Amino acid sequence: MTANPSPLPHPASRPQGDVELLERLARARADLLAQVGRRIVGQKDVLDGILTAVFSGGHALLLGVPGLAKTLMVSTVAQALELKFSRIQFTPDLMPSDITGTEIIEEDQTTGKRGFRFVRGPVFANIVLADEVNRTPPKTQAALLQAMQEHQVTAAGQTHQLPSPFFVLATQNPIEQEGTYPLPEAQLDRFMFELRVTYPSKDEEETIVEATTGDLAATIAPVLTAEDVLALQHLVRRIPVTKPLVRAAV
Repeated sequence: MTANPSPLPHPASRPQGDVELLERLARARADLLAQVGRRIVGQKDVLDGILTAVFSGGHALLLGVPGLAKTLMVSTVAQALELKFSRIQFTPDLMPSDITGTEIIEEDQTTGKRGFRFVRGPVFANIVLADEVNRTPPKTQAALLQAMQEHQVTAAGQTHQLPSPFFVLATQNPIEQEGTYPLPEAQLDRFMFELRVTYPSKDEEETIVEATTGDLAATIAPVLTAEDVLALQHLVRRIPVTKPLVRAAV
């Protein structure tokens, strides 16, 4: 397996055929699963769903109790894709500016003049983990959902574009519902997939214990870059869909 594969062509130029890019996508998926599997035991269906959402340009909602390595899984995927990763812990007192960023007053050391400077929030990343998204009020949830839909945020009347590619993975605890703000259907529709993270099997638990009690940390080699992911997202958009399949989806 090559740690640093040659970059994919820019979607505008496309010197290679789409068939070759599809073959590259299949190889990249296998390489990504192999790299993430060095740190994450099991959860193949969840990883498949995450990668499908990433290459389709969508977002995903994870349902699972705490302690199932959801954060580690997402950060490992970001590392294998060489994408910037950030995590937001949603709490009842979280404000929209804690997600999008805020303006601060800054004084120019040479002129002495004061002005406003926008400090970007944690949403300015390629992969954002919104941990326990249903624990924050709807006003704060709306700030994240605007970013998911429009790939931009509005702060102090100014619009700021988010980096590309942009992918949000939100988590919810399906058991503990006290003090939560459930996402309504209109907001759930922003997610392409709802993925359920289940407990590992007994054999997988034994493998996890052996891996986490040793002194060696698994290293993750990058498989793709941000430009590669964008090129593959454009490729997915170019794949034709038959009329019966469209009719069945509708």
